[in-house]
Amino acid sequence: MARGDGPLAGMKVIDLTHVMAGPTCALMLADMGADVIKVEKVPGGDDTRRAVPPKIEDEAAAFLVMNRGKRSVAVDLKTDGGKEVVRKLAADADVVIENYRQGTMAKLGLAYEDLKKTNPKLVWCSISGFGQTGPYAERGGFDLIAQGMSGLMHITGEGPGRPPCKVGAPITDITAGILAAMGISAAYANALKTGEGQLVDTSLFEAGIIHTYWQSAITFATGVSPGAMGSAHPLNAPYQAFETSDGWITCGAANQRTWERLLTALDNPQIADDPRFAENTGRMANLKELEKVLTPIFKSKTSDEWLAKFDEVGLPAGPVFDINQMHADPHAIAREMVIDVPHKTLGTAKALGMPVKFSGTPQKTDQGAPVYGQHTREVLAEHGFGADEIQALIDAGAVISDE
Repeated sequence: MARGDGPLAGMKVIDLTHVMAGPTCALMLADMGADVIKVEKVPGGDDTRRAVPPKIEDEAAAFLVMNRGKRSVAVDLKTDGGKEVVRKLAADADVVIENYRQGTMAKLGLAYEDLKKTNPKLVWCSISGFGQTGPYAERGGFDLIAQGMSGLMHITGEGPGRPPCKVGAPITDITAGILAAMGISAAYANALKTGEGQLVDTSLFEAGIIHTYWQSAITFATGVSPGAMGSAHPLNAPYQAFETSDGWITCGAANQRTWERLLTALDNPQIADDPRFAENTGRMANLKELEKVLTPIFKSKTSDEWLAKFDEVGLPAGPVFDINQMHADPHAIAREMVIDVPHKTLGTAKALGMPVKFSGTPQKTDQGAPVYGQHTREVLAEHGFGADEIQALIDAGAVISDE
């Protein structure tokens, strides 16, 4: 049951990952048309199946969001039968993704070096806390650890005197998944030309580091590490969130042109004539004073009133939404970022859509997350296992099927 349409139609992916970074990668590939076979561990499956509350009926909400568009095969990798299943799945696969601790797959006899012997075109992607090389390669890693060690926590938060703060979303997990999908796509394109696969290696640590481009540039130039600035920008002002009379909005006066548009909307000659704020260098040097001047002005009107004014003058700005508000936003819906997908037991389930649109090979977001072992019999049959062999594997506990 190949996925069919999409720019990656025809790509077969064996997804041995769990929780967040790997499933994000596989989700992106599935949305682009790849046939993603999610190999879930026995017992229990992906850890996010037990990441509750919250649940939607009997299904974990976290699993539903991260694993739509995939097929589920439940396999006990500690059994000989389970290992043989994975070998057969990988024998004609284009891609294998894994995010186990370093050395785990080698101990099982299922490492890249083992599987590429029978499938030289195989692209193998490892996603880990710190990568496959270097002094931290054998360490386990979580998003929190990567955010701390990449510098992200140092530049996130309210500022001097306040504790370090992590980004609310698991940003290094999600970014590592996106980077892995990018790397896999490039390696797959090369394999199509050369017939040779390769190892793709990325990590949460590196995913965090690439979010410090601005701050690293400042540090390279000055030798000083910039710290947290709340919602403000390290290079431009005012580019941050401001409180209004009924909420919060963001104001993007990121250059001289947009600053002048803000002045037009504010209609405040005192600010316009203040030499401290005439140029961006002065505004950055006097950012706290600028905030003190602007804060009571922003609090004098509602968010909608300010956004209407800014829209009139062409100043980039927007409301600060909570997640429910974002889900209900007409633009998010129009861009198909909040969607309904079919599900075997729920009927339909809410999900987030594909953030990249293709004009000629539309993305595929029409399949919900699988139930545990939903496609075990189907996938094994596609890979040459007879009905009796499949039943024997089930009886031995090497695989689990929901049917």
